[in-house]
Amino acid sequence: MSHLQRAARAARAIGPLAALVLGAALLVQGCSSKEEKDAEANVTVQAATAEKATIQDEISADAILYPRDQAAIVPRVNAPIKKFFVDRGSKVRAGQLLAELESSDLAGAVTENQGGYQQAQASYNSALQSAKQDLNTSKEQLDAAQKLYDGRESLYKQGAMAAKDVDDARIALTQAKNQYDLAEKAYTLKAAEGQLTAAKGKTISAEAQLSYTKIVSPINGVVTDRPFFAGETAPSGSAILTVMDLSKVVARAFVSPQQAAQLHVGDAATIVPEHEQSEIPAKVTVVSPALDPNSTTVQVWVEAPNPGGKLKSGSSVKLDIVSKTVKDALVVPAEAILTGADGARTVMVIDKDGKAHQTVVTTGIQDDKQVQILNGLEIGQQVVTSGAYGLPDGTKVTVSKGPEPKGAESKGGEPD
Repeated sequence: MSHLQRAARAARAIGPLAALVLGAALLVQGCSSKEEKDAEANVTVQAATAEKATIQDEISADAILYPRDQAAIVPRVNAPIKKFFVDRGSKVRAGQLLAELESSDLAGAVTENQGGYQQAQASYNSALQSAKQDLNTSKEQLDAAQKLYDGRESLYKQGAMAAKDVDDARIALTQAKNQYDLAEKAYTLKAAEGQLTAAKGKTISAEAQLSYTKIVSPINGVVTDRPFFAGETAPSGSAILTVMDLSKVVARAFVSPQQAAQLHVGDAATIVPEHEQSEIPAKVTVVSPALDPNSTTVQVWVEAPNPGGKLKSGSSVKLDIVSKTVKDALVVPAEAILTGADGARTVMVIDKDGKAHQTVVTTGIQDDKQVQILNGLEIGQQVVTSGAYGLPDGTKVTVSKGPEPKGAESKGGEPD
């Protein structure tokens, strides 16, 4: 029985006036249902096509800039500063003289120790000459005693020499050998050598102390600090100059152990200075093998060139490190991904009939704009990027050809 037949029967039962009212209501209901169906069949959305592209997975972190190298120069001797040869901002080279300390007393000590060393050298030479002479004399006496003994022993064997004379010659030879051994030992001059070595050591030490009064730069760089003036004596252990090599800077950041496991020395990165939009190319140089005991995070160093010294040590920067790059990846815009309460990720795929169907996908890496699709989509398929949230499966849609009207709802999906 049609709804018109049911309406006629009802009209006969309730009277002409009520029938008129009922008919009007049915007419309104029918028009409303038609309009709802028409509206559902013409939902306007924005869409994009799944395509192949290169996508990179990035790890972002806040970092602090440090110089490539730094030297806080602390004097090795405690003396007043005689003169500075550089100021803050001066560019210096390794080995360049930067400052000089008062050195009169140390120069005197060097002269005194040099005199002592010369005296010890003279004593050593004299002792050496004397010992050499004694050794030569002892050797001559030994050779003569040996010759005498050999001659008498030969005559004794021939019966022409008494045994007593041979014994006397043997005793004389033994005495000559002992004398030679003593002369040979004396020739080593242990005592004189010790005195000479000690004097030489004192001289070298005094000369080293004097050399410490000339402050030179251990690295190439720029003088960034000079806290004292000429005439002042810096407290022991205090740096009188700081030199930084700012030709390159090192951004140090802390990341989670999971993120650190994806990083390797040589990975590409970018440094974005605070309050600037420029990106400076850099590379990972250090991934700490140990966790920071206070934060249980891993320290990562990224090095970048610093032409002109524009990047300042101690400033804050944003760090982006490329941990993985995939070429020819199947990607869709990030706003096309819908994440359900159970964590499942889906997209609304538009079929050839213009209907949107919810499709489960497996995602890979993603950046700020794109998401890699591992399973669930094929290249060339259209997915809804704006208007997919809350859209029933199988809804007929119309793809907007232009930008979304200002103020229109734009919900591509819930936040990941």
